Amino acid sequence: MNTFTIPARLARPATVSATHAEAKKRAVQLYREWYRGAPEMIAVYSLNYSPQYVRHLIRQRFEANRHVTDLRAINVLLLKSRQEYQETMNAWKLPDQVLGILLKPQEAPGQKTFLQKFYNGRDEEAIKPAASGVV
Repeated sequence: MNTFTIPARLARPATVSATHAEAKKRAVQLYREWYRGAPEMIAVYSLNYSPQYVRHLIRQRFEANRHVTDLRAINVLLLKSRQEYQETMNAWKLPDQVLGILLKPQEAPGQKTFLQKFYNGRDEEAIKPAASGVV
């Protein structure tokens, strides 16, 4: 395994799906690439996680967007995920970015009361940036 990668190795032309079936096919293909890339990602970034755990987190990321039905939104999600994949596998990210954005377990979206937010010390919904990079 080589830590110096050739950027063109993972380059794909930016494509837009015209139908939901085509978008589903692209999503499954992208999921498989992420899934197969988990061991390489662990080696490149020297992560202390098992490939099974990384694959579980990747699955959570994809499952979180399963409910999206708007074709334009699906195309944007696929383009962003493709970009994240290429940047991650080419080692263009810092280990903190991989740990913080890609491998952070997703929490179940639940309504918190004002006091729960107060006790936590901040209002997460109010401080989440619009372009957080989360796929």
